[in-house]
Amino acid sequence: MNKPAIHFVTGNTMVAPYPRGMKIAMLGMGCFWGAEKQFWEKKGVFVTAVGYSGGFTSHPTYQDVCSGDTGHCEVVRVVFDPELVCYQEILTMFWEGHDPTQGMRQGNDIGTQYRSGIYTYDDVQMEQAITSLASYQEALSNAGYAKITTEILKAQEFYFAEEYHQQYLSKNPNGYCGLGGTGVNCSIGLVHR
Repeated sequence: MNKPAIHFVTGNTMVAPYPRGMKIAMLGMGCFWGAEKQFWEKKGVFVTAVGYSGGFTSHPTYQDVCSGDTGHCEVVRVVFDPELVCYQEILTMFWEGHDPTQGMRQGNDIGTQYRSGIYTYDDVQMEQAITSLASYQEALSNAGYAKITTEILKAQEFYFAEEYHQQYLSKNPNGYCGLGGTGVNCSIGLVHR
């Protein structure tokens, strides 16, 4: 229902088809505004979009998701060139970009839509996500943090969020961003692309 055509920052198309060879990652890190900004700034990322996924209703609106009745998570979809940035680098940004131990919240943002999640598109992504969780859990535990609450699931349907949410922090440079990492480095054994 909401399908913005052009990315406000990169000028690239936000809807498929994407250039040949592109891969997709989908991540939930709390409020999607700050999460999206982290990824659109990364070299090798073709385009980002914010939206909703992981729920049990179709075509949810922001109001629907905020009600807590749809089960959706606020997510950022990252379309990237694996020749320039590998999936493990995306995962490192994910882990370091938020606090994955907070359950159904991120900072002051509280609700099921703010949960931490990695939503995978193939078996390789699933394996790398699970491995990265175990590695980062060890680092967090050593730093005194609690157990990671991040869910790792196969990707479900992605629904674009409303236009005003897309690239929000570029359109509103002083806009709210409640994301904050733990300060614990994620070293998940990056391999050569």
